[in-house]
Amino acid sequence: MNQEKTLMAGIAPTAPHDAEPDLDAQRRQAFWRRVRAHRGLQAGALIVLALLAIAVFAPWLAPHDPYAQSLAHRLVPPVWAPGGSWDYVFGTDQVGRDYLSRLIYGARISLIVGFGAACVGCLIGVTLGICAGYFGGRTDSLVSFLLTCQLALPGLLLAMALVFIIGPSLWVVIGIIGGLHWTYYLVVTRTSTMRLRQLDFVAAAKAVGSDRRQILFHEILPNLLNQIIVVFTFEVGIAVLAEAALSFLGVGIQPPTPSWGLMIAEGKMAIFHRPWLVVLPGIALFLLVIGANLLGDGLRDVTSPDKRN
Repeated sequence: MNQEKTLMAGIAPTAPHDAEPDLDAQRRQAFWRRVRAHRGLQAGALIVLALLAIAVFAPWLAPHDPYAQSLAHRLVPPVWAPGGSWDYVFGTDQVGRDYLSRLIYGARISLIVGFGAACVGCLIGVTLGICAGYFGGRTDSLVSFLLTCQLALPGLLLAMALVFIIGPSLWVVIGIIGGLHWTYYLVVTRTSTMRLRQLDFVAAAKAVGSDRRQILFHEILPNLLNQIIVVFTFEVGIAVLAEAALSFLGVGIQPPTPSWGLMIAEGKMAIFHRPWLVVLPGIALFLLVIGANLLGDGLRDVTSPDKRN
């Protein structure tokens, strides 16, 4: 009997431990509840994923070669306009190229530029922001001076000048746009790093002998990922608009590459007689930018500290 009591006494304390809630699972469930309740986030993610799928599967979705010209079929109106044909659902441009095919392939250009430039800006801005926020002193002063100089420069004019000097190409446009759009990353990461370096877990990492590289990459950077992702989604939309502006002005993506900004520039002379040449690529740009902004806004809402359970 005493042995049974002893066994029962040894087993009893383990029950509360088994009944303890899984805090990580609860946090994940709370996060997905917020995602399901946020309509803007869902709409933005749906738009971006749909355009991404269109870009990936462009060779199978495009009904015609986006580069093939046919003067016999130039300026065919879209299917809903008088004289339209189902052979060319969105009509054709000034040299007879299928407009739907060019819009589909244009999604590739816009997404490559958007994500590529956002990655370049992220690399520059996050690196400078973490260094300025963690080291402070002269490093912070130097980075702040670079930030002030960057904000004082006219971004579009500087981008036009650089592209004109170097030469227009897809990768040059990506590098220049990314090299001029890193300020948001810097401001966000610098402020957050200055706050994080004062917290106990950084002091504990120093106490156990972690060097600066380990603290920056294993302690500071993981705590900045949510904010970096939010800024990244906004920067994708900004980069897409910047590429469209450069292409519209003739110093971005060069013909015959299908770019939405370039398509608007090519169709602007006929906007009153054949408005679809401008309206269709404009709608495509609007959808991509609004999708990226809704996605970024939704991520900011569901990951904000005051919304966490």
